Amino acid sequence: MQTIFELLRTHQLVAKKSKCVFYDDRVEYLGHIISKAGVATDPEKLQAISNWPLPQNIKQLRGFLGLTGYYCKFVKGYDIICRPLTRLLKKDAVGWDQEAMVAFETLKREMVNPLVLALPDMSKIFIGETDVSGSSIGAVLMQE
Repeated sequence: MQTIFELLRTHQLVAKKSKCVFYDDRVEYLGHIISKAGVATDPEKLQAISNWPLPQNIKQLRGFLGLTGYYCKFVKGYDIICRPLTRLLKKDAVGWDQEAMVAFETLKREMVNPLVLALPDMSKIFIGETDVSGSSIGAVLMQE
């Protein structure tokens, strides 16, 4: 700890006290919980995605797409699944329809899939799969 604080001081950096945790037995980081037991998916994140309410305006839709967008590289066909939702972000969008509802529910279901939030095992082989259509390009990094 002393070395860390000295480095911060040397480089004229500061740590925000409200974001610092010392001597805790678990750390939450990017949707995961890191503890002595290992790395696990944060159940609160899964619950938040599962219970995400139907967006009522563009700001709420952007919030949902921002949350899911972080994990897009782990969801096969993410760009195709969310296309009806991203269409709603355009200036002259028609409005929420059945296609958007299906996309919203599908995206929520895909996001809580344990494989999406699982950390990669560096000792196993990675498989890259690409998907190209007339309007988008997608890629997924997979294992097993």
